Amino acid sequence: MLRRPQLWIGTGLIAAVVSMLFALLYVGGNVNPRGNLRDLPVALVNSDSGADVNGRRLNLGEQVVSGIEKAAKGDRSIDWQVVSREEADKRLGKGKVFGALVIPADFSASVTGLASPQPARQGKATAPTLTVLTNQAAGSIGSSMSSQAAQKAAHAASAQLGQELLKQVGSQKTPIPTAAQLKLADPVTVNVADGHPVGSRSAMGLSAFYYALVLVVCGMLGANVVNSQVDTALGYLHTDFGPVRKREPVQHTSRVRTLAIGIALMLGLSLVMGTLVEVATVGILDMDASHLGLLWLYSVATIAVVGVGSLALFAAFGTPGMLLATIVFVAMAVPSSGATVPVQALPGFFRALSEFEPLRQVTEGLRSLLYYGAQADAGLTRAWASMGVALVAALAFGFAVTRLYDLRGLHRIPHPEPVTGTGTGTDFGTNTGAAAESGAGKEPATKTHPAPGADSGTGADTDTGSDSDTGTGTKTEASAPTTA
Repeated sequence: MLRRPQLWIGTGLIAAVVSMLFALLYVGGNVNPRGNLRDLPVALVNSDSGADVNGRRLNLGEQVVSGIEKAAKGDRSIDWQVVSREEADKRLGKGKVFGALVIPADFSASVTGLASPQPARQGKATAPTLTVLTNQAAGSIGSSMSSQAAQKAAHAASAQLGQELLKQVGSQKTPIPTAAQLKLADPVTVNVADGHPVGSRSAMGLSAFYYALVLVVCGMLGANVVNSQVDTALGYLHTDFGPVRKREPVQHTSRVRTLAIGIALMLGLSLVMGTLVEVATVGILDMDASHLGLLWLYSVATIAVVGVGSLALFAAFGTPGMLLATIVFVAMAVPSSGATVPVQALPGFFRALSEFEPLRQVTEGLRSLLYYGAQADAGLTRAWASMGVALVAALAFGFAVTRLYDLRGLHRIPHPEPVTGTGTGTDFGTNTGAAAESGAGKEPATKTHPAPGADSGTGADTDTGSDSDTGTGTKTEASAPTTA
């Protein structure tokens, strides 16, 4: 076996393709998220009510917003969305933005109070602040990128305001201490807060991804088990129990019926597997979750759709279908899911994959269920619609291909040929050292032995047989006489 080149070449090609594909897909999607970052949505809130300075109305919040938007024209990595605080909270609560930068209502008053020559009425000026809100529920890496971008913008705004304050103070005749000058150079304090908190048992916003991955893997493994068990029951495969081998009698059936049997079994197993996944994660591991009934239905449906899709690939492509299912549901799905690295930080190829790859749709639906109160527009509607489309496509593809195979007579095990004709054959056989067999059709049988005691050392044995059998050929065998 090991000397056969076909064994080494075939196995080597499969191993090479698998290793290369997995490396390119897994690492290629995540190797440079910052370099691929485009249009990461971040809310920009200006709640500043302004302040009166020397008889004119001043709104430094608008100046900060204008500076951020101007800087963003040459850098498309962040999509700054100028909205109200109420709208920002809504978008944070639906995962539509990865964070927010909030300018408070007293921002102008607190900044201008630092440069005022007269002490504030309360005896101490209020320190100006900007608040950066994070959103781990939308993805930890995306939230981190959003936070870093917002903090960078806030510190840049603080430095710009500091230059203006120093100029304003410098125009006054009263000198100020060095410590005060340093404070004026960077007057704004940047606070970081959680804009949409998640529970302590939510894997820091990654529990939705891990749960989704479990559902997809269960669907694939369930389909493999179902496919193997159906083939074993039909007698196409044998089962090994240690040294014991068991094989059922072959039951000839169509490819369409075989696929239908597998799908029915898969749907039944999905109820069991979906239930056990929720029991294990929520009941035993105490994962933060709500809407448990809807979560159960979603889990069962996801496993069923992935399982049916895998069975369709198995039925259409045979053994290579298992490798194809692994590539579709795992190798291409994980890096394009947007679960760890956000979609906005993926290369163009993976962004395109994310539009239809199942793992991203499943993850978005689970984020809505686990973090966003099962809101329909937080990804749940898209997830249900995607699963419906995928199920219809899998059924149509699987049954169309298997029906085509059946119509062309491409059965997995050829049906036995029907036996036609009648048999009244005769078989003539004479064994006197020469034997003749005719398959044409007649078999009278006569066998002669010499009398006892008349053996002179040479034995003659004559066998004449008559066997009638319909046939199209004649076969004659001759052998040399035998001498006892």
